[in-house]
Amino acid sequence: MKITQVKLGRISTPLRVPFKTALRTVSSVEDVIVELHTDTGAVGYGEAPPTGVITGDTTGAIIGAIRDHIAPAILGRGLDEFEDLTAAVQKALVHNTSAKAAVDMALWDLLGQKYSAPVYRMLGGARSNIVTDITISVNPPEEMARDARTAIQRGYDCLKVKVGIDPELDVARLAAVREAVGKDVKLRIDANQAWNAKQAVRILDQMQEKGLDIEFVEQPVPAADLEGMQYVTRHASVPVLADESVFSPADALRIMQTGAADFVNIKLMKCGGITNALRIASAAEVYGVECMIGCMLEAKISVNAAVELACAKKIITKVDLDGPVLCSEDHILGGAVFNEKNITVSDAPGMGIQGFVPGKVTYLDD
Repeated sequence: MKITQVKLGRISTPLRVPFKTALRTVSSVEDVIVELHTDTGAVGYGEAPPTGVITGDTTGAIIGAIRDHIAPAILGRGLDEFEDLTAAVQKALVHNTSAKAAVDMALWDLLGQKYSAPVYRMLGGARSNIVTDITISVNPPEEMARDARTAIQRGYDCLKVKVGIDPELDVARLAAVREAVGKDVKLRIDANQAWNAKQAVRILDQMQEKGLDIEFVEQPVPAADLEGMQYVTRHASVPVLADESVFSPADALRIMQTGAADFVNIKLMKCGGITNALRIASAAEVYGVECMIGCMLEAKISVNAAVELACAKKIITKVDLDGPVLCSEDHILGGAVFNEKNITVSDAPGMGIQGFVPGKVTYLDD
């Protein structure tokens, strides 16, 4: 099986409601689609979202990175040299992790098809079903409470609540959400780097003193401030999950070695795909650090790849793969089944993606 063509396209999917964090507001998913065609007729699928405020990757940058750098490094090569292929993707250029992730997952898709096996079984096969949380965007407290009630009505029992815009309101936001959903629903919060270390400890302690029972806080301080995150981890009454601070296996290893966070978030778009995500998971297994699997605002192809990894590895104990259920439409055929909080991985060879609803992908070469 040799790669004969790298085909690029774009897909647009509206969200049910605008997605608001401390960093941005988004109303639709606008992603780059990758298809790796082969001489056997098999096609591997990948996807990359332009998340400039986190990864630095814009739509144009993703397209340029794949077309001008990554594609020439893999065209004409066979799947039998798989390790060299995935290494070539990572070495094709520096940074550009979303572009690398899209091509890397497409390669894993092809490998599974080549050997007629689902990717999650090839990687470990720990389970076939997982349960995700759902994100509550940062808004005025009463609006967040309403959104939280809606999520509970849809069957969710774990909410990831965005905070960080006007930090002095964050305690009121969480209090409103907790009152709306009751004591049995898990609440985890994501500050998206919005606080400084001492501010984080103060806000988190206030939340716990009010009995808001926060499961953990995601990335409370700026990504580069590992000392600040370590301070929060040591002094706050809420466990800390590192997210934007983790772009590579080396980043994850440094956090584990220094105790800068209690948990590590694995996102394919930040680490460059499944290949590097496996390295992070392996380090976590050695250090005994539980992981969450997360996503950006992504459609089903790339989140499906994250589902394959989550179903493969027991060290991934927390799931934040709500991208497809935040969308108002699903333009992708096949793959995992997203039934609100319940996600069931596909048992089809590779990653089970079968293509797209006609007319929903705009191919760049057409």
